[in-house]
Amino acid sequence: MLTPTEFGGAHAVDGYGPGFFRVAGHVVHGHVLVQAQGSQPWGGLDDAAPFDALSGRVDVLFIGTGAQMAPIPAPLAQRLRDLGIAAEPMATPTAARSYNVTLSEGRRVACALIAL
Repeated sequence: MLTPTEFGGAHAVDGYGPGFFRVAGHVVHGHVLVQAQGSQPWGGLDDAAPFDALSGRVDVLFIGTGAQMAPIPAPLAQRLRDLGIAAEPMATPTAARSYNVTLSEGRRVACALIAL
């Protein structure tokens, strides 16, 4: 028997498709930054500004780099280190799943996902 995963009211990634994500039951078009408290549009790998608000609130940021895993730009990696956030780049589907699993464990996590 399968037991549904409980997120305790935190925002999880419910699904994704071409150009969109479903987060906590709501469709978000384009790239998205998701954390337990909610989600917001994200400008992609050149947009580091939203991560400032995560400092001290998130320990790990899974970064979905698209259909394939790719390195994140050095300036973004440095900015995240300066904020005390560990960045884990991976393919977008893997980042969404990793975020959900880690979130279900009650950890301080977020994900920034590039739409497929």
